Amino acid sequence: MRTKIFFNALILAFLTLMGCSGDDNNGPNGETGRLSIQLTDAPFPFDLVTEANVTIFKVDARLASDDDDEMDDDESGSSFVTLMEEEITVNLLDLTNGITEELADVEVPVGTYNLVRVHVRGVNVVLADERSFDLNVPSGEQTGIKIFIDPGLTVAGGLSSDLLLDFDVSRSFVAKGSTNSVDGITGFNFKPVIKASNLSTAGTLSGIVATMDGETAIPLENAQISVLDMNEEPVTSGATKIDGAYAIMGLEAGTYKVFSSLNGYVTSDTLDVEIVAANKTIQDFILEVEAAQEAN
Repeated sequence: MRTKIFFNALILAFLTLMGCSGDDNNGPNGETGRLSIQLTDAPFPFDLVTEANVTIFKVDARLASDDDDEMDDDESGSSFVTLMEEEITVNLLDLTNGITEELADVEVPVGTYNLVRVHVRGVNVVLADERSFDLNVPSGEQTGIKIFIDPGLTVAGGLSSDLLLDFDVSRSFVAKGSTNSVDGITGFNFKPVIKASNLSTAGTLSGIVATMDGETAIPLENAQISVLDMNEEPVTSGATKIDGAYAIMGLEAGTYKVFSSLNGYVTSDTLDVEIVAANKTIQDFILEVEAAQEAN
């Protein structure tokens, strides 16, 4: 993984947003470092949805100190640094397989940051049948969605630090009604779930999922990649693109259990995969067609 992840999707604008709060331009010794904030999303499982839009209009971060370890989360005093304050509307479904949206790239006081607040409004879901639902934002506009950084992200003088905000669409947008067909969905509840990952201590899992036709590998679209911890508890998941490729960012360094599955194919073996900080781990899968489907 590169030290800085640059936004590289052609369908969205590359945004670099500058700004700090008025009196927070200096750390304890007057030095500053650079902090960039990227946004991505955990894969959304519903192929019935074409857009999951949010408008982010402010992001700030809390600078920790020895005196404010017990600070109330709603504290809005001088320990918070404004990282950006400008409207950005994004379709979170565009931010998959390693695509990110840069929210901020700013000079900030040196120190350790342990909390980010993301202020959102204009949350909207568009279905494949073109029906649209505007969703309520529970406190996200007034007080911001609070995302704890654990362990804290340290910004050193003259150096850059990179933070990835993973907006888990599949858990944040909860469908109402039946998801068996598009016309069975009657609306959504918005319950934002965002994870913060320090890109210097996190890595990326990527690869190809395919099936074999003789000696030819045929890429599989929409194959699911499931990532579990060593206790077999779900961590996150991904899905392949039309070329069979997938990428899951923001995995903390360590060992995970990973497998791939797709309707009509035999689920792969579960493999132990090692994620290395600031690096990319490649894991490909070959899925066999289920016997019943082969007979047809």
